[in-house]
Amino acid sequence: MFRILCALLLALCLGVSASAAGPDAATTQLIQDIGLREAKAPISTSSTWQKPRRIVVTLLDRQKASKPDAVAWLQKVAGEAEIVVATSREVPATQLEGADVLLGYCTHKNLKNGKALRYILNYSAGVDRCTSSPLAQEREILVTNMQRIYGPGIAEHVIGMMYTLTRKLYVFRDRQRARQWDRSAVERTSMQELQGRTLLVVGLGGIGTEIARRAHGLGMRVLATRNTSRTGPDFVDYVGLSDELHTLAGKADVVVNATPLTPGTTGLFDRRFFNGMKPGAYFINVGRGRSVVTADLVEALNSERIGGAALDVTDPEPLPWNHPLWTAKNVFITPHISASSDEQMGRFWLVVRENLRRYVNGERMLSVVDLKRGY
Repeated sequence: MFRILCALLLALCLGVSASAAGPDAATTQLIQDIGLREAKAPISTSSTWQKPRRIVVTLLDRQKASKPDAVAWLQKVAGEAEIVVATSREVPATQLEGADVLLGYCTHKNLKNGKALRYILNYSAGVDRCTSSPLAQEREILVTNMQRIYGPGIAEHVIGMMYTLTRKLYVFRDRQRARQWDRSAVERTSMQELQGRTLLVVGLGGIGTEIARRAHGLGMRVLATRNTSRTGPDFVDYVGLSDELHTLAGKADVVVNATPLTPGTTGLFDRRFFNGMKPGAYFINVGRGRSVVTADLVEALNSERIGGAALDVTDPEPLPWNHPLWTAKNVFITPHISASSDEQMGRFWLVVRENLRRYVNGERMLSVVDLKRGY
């Protein structure tokens, strides 16, 4: 206790500001728990860095509701920078004028309007709306995202989707709405158990790792692919490179897409892929809708080439009311909400404030996006 008091007194004497203080215990624990990655070098070593003077913070209704005191809370680590509140994803040029930092969404319009931007903290994990614009790379803007923050919620959503498909819960839900007590609604031997089945996780990143962890805990054999290496956690039996996708898909009872949208993953799941899946296997998509050739998926479902699909993302999105996916056989759809949970926004705000604190003080940033790779 004496040492702590001495340290606090020394900090006060030296004039150490709140923004310069390190992360609190909750943030430190979060970084460790979900494995957030630090950049190799402090951002202060970049020629584009300077202490921010104007910070734009996007606060939509859900952000306001989750943290009403967000502005005051962020100001404590923002130093002397001015904080400006935006209330839409696409921020008007008048608000972005002179802004060094945007906490919100990395889009072409925001990049175009924010001519002085040096750093964008992207509220989403996916950055395809950012990488599709040439402006971020041309101007060497630092972009960080929310990778791994949404992993726990998405992973549990995937587990729920797997049970919905394998236990035919969607069929019984329909019978419930019709007030039918129908024990013969499905053939009972078609209600499968997950233990001992094989799961293929396509994209063993932050989200994919959380999915694999939970599936292993259920007694499943877990295979995975990743773009960079064959390394993986102990609970993954085999990690293949991206060119092994079709071989591994033929061995899996369930395939989950957890990849970001990049040129290499656009249209990845096509007729050839679905034809190569194990007959009767299930396909789950929590990545991006455009990774799937939708017409080929509909064909695979209606021909019963695959056993069913659960989709949190689609192409197009949202689905028009008359789209054939709505009526395809054995499909379960949720409207791009798999990341949502009662814990999500708590993690979100800790990372927003911590990365802002690190940027203001020129430290090593968390979850830096490689704009060339697209994640």
